[in-house]
Amino acid sequence: MEDFSKTLFEYLNQAQTDNLKFSNYPKEFAELKLRISFGMGAPARIPWIAFITENMQVSNGFYPVYLYYKEEQTLILSYGLSETNEFTTTWPNEVIGTSKTITDYFNKKVPRYGDSYVYKAYKVVNNGDSVTLINDQGVEVLVEELNNDLRNLLDRYKQCFDVVEQKQVTSEVGIGLFYMEKQLEDFLIQNWEHTDLGKRFDLIVEDGELKSQQYRTDIGPIDILAKDKISKNYVVIELKKNQTSDDTLGQLARYMGWIKEKLGDNNVKGIIIAGGFDKRLDYAVKMIPGTEVYSYQIDFKLEKINQ
Repeated sequence: MEDFSKTLFEYLNQAQTDNLKFSNYPKEFAELKLRISFGMGAPARIPWIAFITENMQVSNGFYPVYLYYKEEQTLILSYGLSETNEFTTTWPNEVIGTSKTITDYFNKKVPRYGDSYVYKAYKVVNNGDSVTLINDQGVEVLVEELNNDLRNLLDRYKQCFDVVEQKQVTSEVGIGLFYMEKQLEDFLIQNWEHTDLGKRFDLIVEDGELKSQQYRTDIGPIDILAKDKISKNYVVIELKKNQTSDDTLGQLARYMGWIKEKLGDNNVKGIIIAGGFDKRLDYAVKMIPGTEVYSYQIDFKLEKINQ
């Protein structure tokens, strides 16, 4: 496996600043997708680097993740768990049964990710222009040790996912379809500013952390909750990966009713995004003011590179 330490130290150094940009970081590592966040709108208290398979999302899955607890000056290499949705499978019992949660490790309640498990912990020493990592024995962690720790955890993760994949997909076509369904929500969030939605609505960010995706309510999670840029009213966005009908409107109406009652917004809007819809939905939408329907299309192109 290639050296990850350069990327890791770049991330730690940037986390000491107010710079939230991440476009310069690699998008993949060790055949896994790489996701990095320093916060949205404001620096996060716990910036992170996650390694995920194509069949998982940061908001729905389990995955290796670096979590930098800035107040505690500690970097945790974690058996990560999504705070938003539980995946159908999780880390094996030998991990959950023998590893400390992050809450137990710090022996106090932490702002985020306290239910994830500790694989390795490193003390972060800020030297001004650079940082140094110290292990639990008080010894500086060398590049080789860092890479070995990460390699071992990623290998363990891939072994777990082999089991998950066998249970969930049975063909190459199945893998592709499962991937596209899981990615619709993430794609909209990651490309928000470049969509028609991003021109009209703002994502909700609190304390430097994105809250819009899988917004929690006591009647279930809203796929995406946003706010109108002009009116500041809430916008409930429900995603349907395939064709949908008027049944979807009932779910949307429930969430809109919850926002009206719990968040005091009498003019909440609703949007349905689906791969297609039938006439029943078209007629039903006419009876619920402030509701819109979008269809999405996947643009697949081949480009010849050898002339």
